[in-house]
Amino acid sequence: RYKLASNSKRLIELANAVANKLSEADDSVLSQLAETQRLLRELEKIDNSLAQFSSAHAASVVELSEIARGLSSYAEKLDLDPQQLAALEQRVSLFETLKRKYGGSIADVIAFGKHAAERMQKIEGRDAELERLAKEIENVRTQINRAGEALRKLRVKAAPELSETIRRNLRDLGFRQSDFEAKVDALDEPRPNGFDSVELLFSPNPGEPLKPLRAIASSGEISRLMLAIKSGLAAHDAIPLLVFDEIDTNVGGEIAHAVGAKMQTLGRDHQVICITHLPQVAATAFSHFVVTKEIAGGRTYSQLREVSGKGRQEEIARMLGGKSESALQLAANLLKGRV
Repeated sequence: RYKLASNSKRLIELANAVANKLSEADDSVLSQLAETQRLLRELEKIDNSLAQFSSAHAASVVELSEIARGLSSYAEKLDLDPQQLAALEQRVSLFETLKRKYGGSIADVIAFGKHAAERMQKIEGRDAELERLAKEIENVRTQINRAGEALRKLRVKAAPELSETIRRNLRDLGFRQSDFEAKVDALDEPRPNGFDSVELLFSPNPGEPLKPLRAIASSGEISRLMLAIKSGLAAHDAIPLLVFDEIDTNVGGEIAHAVGAKMQTLGRDHQVICITHLPQVAATAFSHFVVTKEIAGGRTYSQLREVSGKGRQEEIARMLGGKSESALQLAANLLKGRV
């Protein structure tokens, strides 16, 4: 519409010029065709075969007359009010400004306007949204508090029983006068594991204060302590693989048997790997591997091989101190669980 309005003056001039040439000028096309029509009718009177030309000529005159009237009507309707034209020009100018700011086409401007309207709707409804989110946060907080309190009660209830179980295991493993405590302390804020801080405290010797496990320096103590803990948690622990190193440090005799027995029990629910020099411990394993070192080409190599049957009996005897008949018999008894 703006294109027509902005060119209305020229369009009116052209339409009126054509209409004038066709019908209004002294020498207009239609006035000249009137004379030719008269001549064709005279020809038709003399020769009827020329009637077709007279009819076609008459039809052309009618069509040209309609064209002249149509163009005159078009020019009259196209004569816009200057105020309307100014309004259209202002609207087009606004579109061009919007295109420069928000996109290269009217479609881009419309898309931006739609997006802006959606954002405005969200902004206008932010109070309701904030209220909804506040209620949701409160509901979640309530659920967290309930779960945290329930977990705390379970921990507080289980801590003394777990502590006593691990103390018994520690005594079986040679820590005759040790102490152990599973300590549950409340936290100010909830954490991924609950509202409590659970710390395991251990004292290997009488007169020594309970300390966190991380403060224990001896790897042998840590290994046996972990064995005691894992034995106490065996039915509830989901860790599939346990590795014990130097678990036989300062251990022998009956304690060595106890260590082996506990690891054998633990092996029913977990994969246990134990590095040991104790024949009593090695004899309780389901599988037995021997690690040896060899020097070849000036380099040292470690080898791992599995032993079973007679080879395992001989290895247990070697760990006992030799391959004498008595050592082999003792090894056989250990493997059968008679010692």
